[in-house]
Amino acid sequence: MLEVGILPDIWTYNTLMNCLFRLGKPDEAYKFFQHIFLGNVHPCPVTFNILFSGLCLNGHTEKALVLFKNLKHSGFIPQLVTYNILIHGLCNLGRWVPARRLLNELIHIGYNPNAITYTTIMKCCFRSRRFEEGLHILEEMRREGYIFDSFAYCTIISFLIKAGRMEDAYNCVANMIMNGIEFDLVAYNILLNFYCKEGKLDDAYMLLDEAERRGFDCDKYTHTILIDGLCKAGNMTMAIRRLNCIKLMGFDSSLVAFNCCIDGLCKVGEVDHALRLFNSMDKKDCFTYSSLVNGLCKAKRFHVAANLLLSGIRSGMKILESDARAVIDCLQYYGFMHEARELCSKIQLAQILNYK
Repeated sequence: MLEVGILPDIWTYNTLMNCLFRLGKPDEAYKFFQHIFLGNVHPCPVTFNILFSGLCLNGHTEKALVLFKNLKHSGFIPQLVTYNILIHGLCNLGRWVPARRLLNELIHIGYNPNAITYTTIMKCCFRSRRFEEGLHILEEMRREGYIFDSFAYCTIISFLIKAGRMEDAYNCVANMIMNGIEFDLVAYNILLNFYCKEGKLDDAYMLLDEAERRGFDCDKYTHTILIDGLCKAGNMTMAIRRLNCIKLMGFDSSLVAFNCCIDGLCKVGEVDHALRLFNSMDKKDCFTYSSLVNGLCKAKRFHVAANLLLSGIRSGMKILESDARAVIDCLQYYGFMHEARELCSKIQLAQILNYK
């Protein structure tokens, strides 16, 4: 363009800056931002929003905030979207306090925060385990008349369930239903998870029937949620039956579902069944080994647990230190001192070989 005498305008610079930021080249993008002023081109609000968004995207949120303050002193008037960009950047870093400060600032200068502003800060609160503040933001949104969509409700309910705040999760579910929110499969899965965590399997199955009547086909996650609920309730027959359904329906094997079943079988004393299920698995992780090792120790089958532990380490699996300690302690407690020392040596050797 420059060679043929075409002078770039602000949209040329905007496009180029946006591309460079997305490519992870913030320094080059910032140089072009400086060229705007050197070339007597007038920036527009989009220019500044691209700048702040790009800096936050590339991990330079502090630099974006400093520039934001400096530009305001120079007469720059930020838009609501500008505040949303910076609030989002701060929330991604878990910095709830400065994010809330920006929210108060934009209200003070006369902007009305939108659903994106509130939802961003609320999710940050829940991720930082500041549940009271998150619920306060939720109430603030309701007072302002904002109606959540299914995705927003499900996000909040999911956070509350993970935190064990079941009463708050229940209130959100009730509010979601009261507002007539249209459910999708994700919403059904979140609510199924809620009922299963509460041990309300009858309600979970009623909800599943409703989903199927509305034409939703259960996915792998739906089955895994129900398997987890059945295992926690000790109903291993139904859990194993549903696990087989996942295979018959052609879904990829769900590691979480298998882990739930192995853990559940060990807890009800069916260790041999758990071992057979373990041997049938294509993929395993440290939690698979952990459940089975602890189940074998509980059944006083320490030598089998020791062999399983060693096979995992030798295959390159990172076994939990607490599991190795549990097997060694059990061997020592029941008088197998030689076996305990031998297991310690074999574990150390296997770890050294895997490290190399």
